[in-house]
Amino acid sequence: MYIEAVPNRSSPPAILLRESYREGGKVKKRTLANLSKLPPHVVEGVRALLRGGVVLEEPAKAIQVVDSWPWGHVRAVLGTARKLGLPELLSRRASPERSRVLAMIVARVLDPASKLATARSLGEETHLAALCAELGLERVEADQLYAALDWLYVHQAEIEQRLARRHLDDGSLVLYDVTSSYFEGRTCPLGAFGHSRDGKKGKLQVVYGLLCNHEGCPVAVEVFEGNTADPATLKPQIDKVRERFGLKRVVFVGDRGLLTSARIGEDLEGLDGVDWISALRTSDIRKLEALPGLQMSLFDERGFVEITDPAFPGERLVVCRNPLLAEERARKREDLLAATEAQLDPIVRATTRPKRPLRGKDKIALRVGRVIHTRKVAKHFRLEITETSFTYHRDEAKIAAEAALDGIYVVRTSLPEEAMDAEEVVRSYKGLSVVERAFRSVKTVDLHVRPIYHVLSERVRAHIFLCMLAYYVEWHLRRRLAPLLFDDEDPAAAEALRSSVVAPAQVSPDARKKANTLRTTDGLPVHSFQTLLQALSRVIKTRIRIPLAECEPFDKLSGLAPLQQKAFSLLGLRP
Repeated sequence: MYIEAVPNRSSPPAILLRESYREGGKVKKRTLANLSKLPPHVVEGVRALLRGGVVLEEPAKAIQVVDSWPWGHVRAVLGTARKLGLPELLSRRASPERSRVLAMIVARVLDPASKLATARSLGEETHLAALCAELGLERVEADQLYAALDWLYVHQAEIEQRLARRHLDDGSLVLYDVTSSYFEGRTCPLGAFGHSRDGKKGKLQVVYGLLCNHEGCPVAVEVFEGNTADPATLKPQIDKVRERFGLKRVVFVGDRGLLTSARIGEDLEGLDGVDWISALRTSDIRKLEALPGLQMSLFDERGFVEITDPAFPGERLVVCRNPLLAEERARKREDLLAATEAQLDPIVRATTRPKRPLRGKDKIALRVGRVIHTRKVAKHFRLEITETSFTYHRDEAKIAAEAALDGIYVVRTSLPEEAMDAEEVVRSYKGLSVVERAFRSVKTVDLHVRPIYHVLSERVRAHIFLCMLAYYVEWHLRRRLAPLLFDDEDPAAAEALRSSVVAPAQVSPDARKKANTLRTTDGLPVHSFQTLLQALSRVIKTRIRIPLAECEPFDKLSGLAPLQQKAFSLLGLRP
């Protein structure tokens, strides 16, 4: 039997239930019923029954949801890592260790946690369950992740060489900076007491230096003992770039605390093909013979002037002056001086009060010392302490000498003028801000490299290298997703708004509009990097099974909102 629609001239077609039969060798058909007056959905139901369908007493059980899990954020990060060729950067041969390292990198971007917590989040019924499915991993145990870390440590040199071939060329700038992070525990050989940039007193530290290209893309990282001074880390990086990466010509850019005069003289001077850009310390700026004769009017147009000085032979010095920075330093100095005086005055009154006055030179000095060194302005005061009195005065001469240098900094370089003009030298030095941004992301904002719980030195090194690789993926994600983020997607337009390279950084008109309206040019909401990943995690993959159908369960994605569609489009991924 079957249903047939028969045309009926100007009237609606007749819906007939018919059957075919054979008579005398011919196929004929006859009408069994006229279904024209039935509603269309009833007709379609009868048609489905004739095709072999069944009537369900409980329609809700016709389709069963086997499982569902967040998928969009995993697709975005893992898909980008694959487009970057990260699996091949890790190793040209597929292996379980490579897959587990890739899983840890993606998990570090999506949900930074300890290796034990990461192992749990990669299990079933978690928000990262899709990651194991995408990588073809079975249940992941913490011991397997630690073994994968050991594998990563062995392959670190090869991976960094592949990154260098991709992102560094002969003659290119290499940005280098150093930071530190704290340990939980006291048994790692790398851990040592040193300067804590995290403000964690009483914790062992580990020092690590990051190499980036001129755009801020990370290329290599090296870990040192926690009591290693920043300048002492420079020589291994020079050797790494010249010998392991094979660069014959390179320009190192480092801050003034790293590329000191001593390091330049001992580690860089006389090295063929190695140039550098750094800045002078304040103590060195005061030694410049040409500085007192400089007129402030020289800074009016460009904000910088190039000089030479016999104290720094063979170097080009670019003196820069930022008026806004000068005002800020003057304001801050006055605030510190006033706050210190507010604490010194009670000590003066204590020595002159009629009842139980403060006496004793040692006692008075002890109380003064607690105050005067708190804000590091002791050099600006003249103190007079006797057995029975205490007075102080501002040292106006020293304050004026320091104020004369407010807003002034000096960039130094070994590059000749024909290789790089003064403006580009200053711009290259200020490019170190991208390394500071990388440290901020790795340490606090996104990837949370600290606190470090590992005991073995090799695993500490591998852990920090893993975080660097996670930032490598994040760095590319941010560049591609910039239209949806608060990040400035048009740095060239922002740079054009600056009156000079010395002036404070600006943001492009589009970035300012995004910040003010909280909307993109497409009318979509603007996000931070983390909230955008959370929005993508709402793309759900559902596994469906149809009991009455003879087929395997299949996966279906939830619908994509405009924001999610735009994000995948910017990443060049098809969900």
